[in-house]
Amino acid sequence: MILKQIKALWFICNPTDHFPSINEKLDFFFFSPAACIEHLVNVWSIKKKLIVFDLCCSPNVCAMQNIQGSDKKYFTNCKQWYHRKICGKPTVVTYECCPGYEKVTGEKGCPAALPLVNIYKTLGVIGATTTKMYSERANLQEEIEGPGSFTFFAPSNEAWAALPTEILDALVSNVNIELLNALHYHMINKRLTSDDLKHGASFPSMYQDLNVHIQHYSNGVVTVNCARLVKTDQHATNGIVHVVDRVITAITNNVNSLIDTDDDLDTLRTAVAAAGLTSLLENEGSYTIFAPTNEAFEKIPPETLTRILGDPLALKDLLNYHILKSLHCSESIVAGTPMETLQGTVLEVGCDGEEMTINGKAIVTQRDKLGTNGVIHYINELLIPDSAKTLMELAEGSVVTTASKLFKDAGLTDHLIGSEAVTLLAPLNDAFKDKSLAMTPDMKKLLRNHILKERFSSKNLYHGQELETLGGVKLRVFVFRNSLCIENACIAADDKNGRFANMFIINKLLTPPMGTVMDLLKADDRFSTLVGIIQRAGLTELLNKKGTYTFFAPTNAAFSAMPPADLSKLMRNPKELANLLKYHIGEEFLVSGAVTSHTRVTPLTGDKLELGTRNTTVYVNRVPVVEADLMATNGVVHAVDVIVKPLPPKIVSDQAEGSTIRRTSAVWAGSQVMKNDELFQKVLRSHSSRKMSRVQ
Repeated sequence: MILKQIKALWFICNPTDHFPSINEKLDFFFFSPAACIEHLVNVWSIKKKLIVFDLCCSPNVCAMQNIQGSDKKYFTNCKQWYHRKICGKPTVVTYECCPGYEKVTGEKGCPAALPLVNIYKTLGVIGATTTKMYSERANLQEEIEGPGSFTFFAPSNEAWAALPTEILDALVSNVNIELLNALHYHMINKRLTSDDLKHGASFPSMYQDLNVHIQHYSNGVVTVNCARLVKTDQHATNGIVHVVDRVITAITNNVNSLIDTDDDLDTLRTAVAAAGLTSLLENEGSYTIFAPTNEAFEKIPPETLTRILGDPLALKDLLNYHILKSLHCSESIVAGTPMETLQGTVLEVGCDGEEMTINGKAIVTQRDKLGTNGVIHYINELLIPDSAKTLMELAEGSVVTTASKLFKDAGLTDHLIGSEAVTLLAPLNDAFKDKSLAMTPDMKKLLRNHILKERFSSKNLYHGQELETLGGVKLRVFVFRNSLCIENACIAADDKNGRFANMFIINKLLTPPMGTVMDLLKADDRFSTLVGIIQRAGLTELLNKKGTYTFFAPTNAAFSAMPPADLSKLMRNPKELANLLKYHIGEEFLVSGAVTSHTRVTPLTGDKLELGTRNTTVYVNRVPVVEADLMATNGVVHAVDVIVKPLPPKIVSDQAEGSTIRRTSAVWAGSQVMKNDELFQKVLRSHSSRKMSRVQ
């Protein structure tokens, strides 16, 4: 089929192969066969979408999404759509008549309304035949055939089949009591459509007035006692039927009682009592608890578990991190969604096929144990929030594991596992590429300067602030439009706030300043020629005094690349020499981490310098920076192997306005070349012709 479609496209878009005389007409509409094919594919795609829209919006047509590879289905009324993927799995969408309607030959949709029958007969019509059979056996048939106005949450045939054998046997062995009671718990003594089933509502059932609990989620999923309504609003003469995907049971205990009576949650029960959370889990509410089993606690290193259990604040944070502020049955999850915990941070609750996931991991072992004030999902891994971790635990569990090992090797562990109020500046693992990791005295000294003496939040840092390190060095804070940097290193992620200390993840190894710009240049052999030129130009004092300069410093290689005659002439003119150097010196401090596309720096003389990045390399007026971020007390040096020159102005003729605009961007120069290109002109003519045709 696909091969035939491809051949048809090629025939249409290459008619000259069959009818050479129409070559001129083809050229008028499409400047290439490829463009022709693209146009037709777009037209067919739009037509297909219109057909789907027409189907969906036809009278009384409902869509059904079936997850590929499973029997799981989602029915909608075309007002509510789920993603094309549910729990990461693709779905197939089909259309059928909505409940109570059928097709009429020659008419759109399903306009014919079927006559209503009683609930008992409706169960057969909608395919809930097992519920119909058990209703008859439990002597419920007469009640649901007779007068009244009921809502029946009817388990599907698959729901009955999924019941454990021992439970089903217990029900059917005592049909007049147990089975009848179970069916009555699925019934409410009034008619409730799906619109009447509001989120968080409870309704007394027809079994001892015990409540059934409704959740109506923003994604359209509706549950009763965590059973999903798979077919809603099946109207009957004496009520309404909603088909559900499981058999529901009466809820009488709160979530604390459920934890108290489960041997698999012994450690959790002890922790809840120690943290003083018992009353919270007993009182009214609507919570979701990810309950760590005994096995989950046993996976934690004993010293870590002992520390947390012995620290009331850390323990309370840990437990609150397992509790969501709202009730979420597993069937409400169709994609990863961030959800706020009582601890204040979020968990991403999602699904992968049939598995429920937390932060992307399939650790849920049992789902939907419902209490009167919440739902419990069992997990086999303990979730430890940052606020219950030491600095070392924060570092070991993130993208700074190389730095974590180096801090250990440098003998700084005590600062990272204790209760000191410090801030760790932890470079990303990538920051150590191509760097020696040997633990030399200089490396130890450098690492001490990655620990600040106080606990800081990045939200409280300000431009010009100085932060003292364990090594006694004061680091400067620089605030840029899109970056927050400490010396040459910029913060690359949100703060990690531990139990006693915080961690900033930074994009590179931090290098504190060791002298003025002039001191730095004198100490680096690559700049020996530049040092002499600075002295000759009379700029030594400038580069030694207090300031915030950004110096794009030409290396010896940059001057060697100049024609000897030009260099000689320049050296004889100190004023011109000074102007050249001042064009390389920006007025304000700028590190590489703050450079974005079209960043502009004002030099001490001349037009603005234009900076950008490509593949992590910084460019200044299209000259690559060979080494960035050489830090000084009065600025920063970026080494360049080419003398930086002003960008040549580009002239673009704007014929429509009859004016000439001067541009310095290379993009505009490229546009000028394209305007002169014959093919580009052909595209414009073709586009204009089609546009005029549409207007006419």
